[in-house]
Amino acid sequence: MEAIKAKSIIKKTFFVYVPILIIAVLLLSNLFVIKPNEYGIIKQFGKVVKVIDEEGLKIKIPFIQSVSKLPKHILFYDVPATEINTFDKKRILVDYYTLWRITDPVDMLETLKTIDAAEARLSDIMYSSVRNELGKLEYGQIINPADNKRGNVDLVVQQNINDILKSNSNGIEIVDIQMKRIDLPESNEQSVYKRMISERASKAQEYLSQGDAEKTRIMAEADREVAELIAKTSSQAKEIVAEGEKEAARIYNDAYGQDVEFFKLYTTLNSYKTSIDGETVIMIPIDSPYLKYLMGH
Repeated sequence: MEAIKAKSIIKKTFFVYVPILIIAVLLLSNLFVIKPNEYGIIKQFGKVVKVIDEEGLKIKIPFIQSVSKLPKHILFYDVPATEINTFDKKRILVDYYTLWRITDPVDMLETLKTIDAAEARLSDIMYSSVRNELGKLEYGQIINPADNKRGNVDLVVQQNINDILKSNSNGIEIVDIQMKRIDLPESNEQSVYKRMISERASKAQEYLSQGDAEKTRIMAEADREVAELIAKTSSQAKEIVAEGEKEAARIYNDAYGQDVEFFKLYTTLNSYKTSIDGETVIMIPIDSPYLKYLMGH
C-alpha cells in the first residue's frame, strides 16, 4: 500500500511541477532586455510588427515572434580609400570617414537588412558622390587647404548621400563626413614629386631673378641720389668759397683804405719773409722802392 501511495505522489508531483517548469523555461527564454542605446525589433513570421525604443525588460510570444536589435547611437564607418581623377586629370587617393545613424529601423531592415550591408551601401554612394564633387576641383585646390573649397565639398557630399538614402527609404542618414588624408597612387607618386621639386626650383629661381633685379634698381637709384647730392653740395661749396673770397676782398679793401702806408709796410714785410732766406741773392737797384723798408729809409 505504501508503495502504491508513493507512486501516486510522484505521479501527481510530475504532472504539477513539470508543466510549471516548462512554462517558466518558456517565459524566461522569451524575455529580453532593451538597452538605452538600442532599438528592439519584433518580427512575426518574418514581418516587423513592433519597434521598441524604450529600454527595459520585454517579452515576446514564444515560437511565433523573434527579436533583433539595432543600435540607436551614432556609428563610425571608415570608408575604404579610393582613387579619383581631379579636374586637371591628376589621379589621387582619397580616404574618408563618416558618422551615421539609423533613423528608421523598419526601413533599414527591409531595404538593407544588416549593419554590414548598410555600410556597404554607404561606401558605394559615397564613392560616387566624392568622385563627382572632387572631380570638379583641380589637384592644387584639393591638397592646399588655403586655396580650396573642400569643406564645402564635404557638406555637398553629405547632402547628396542623405538625399539618395531618403529617396530609397533606407532608414539611415549621414551625420558627418570628413576627409582624413589625400595620397598619391604609387604608380605616379615619384613623377609627381619630381614635378613638384622642379616647379619649386623654377619658382625659387624666379624669386632670385626678381631679387637681383630689385637689387640693381636700388643700387642705381642710390648711385643717382649720391651723384645728385655731390653735385648739389659741390655747387653750394663753390658758392660759399665765392662768398668768402668776396668778403675777404671787401675786408682787404676796407683795411687798405684806413691806412695806406701801414698796409704797404705790412704787405712788403710779408713779401720779404717769402722771398728772402739765408741763401737768397737779389739783384735790384739800390734806389728800388722795394728796398725802402729793408734799407731803413
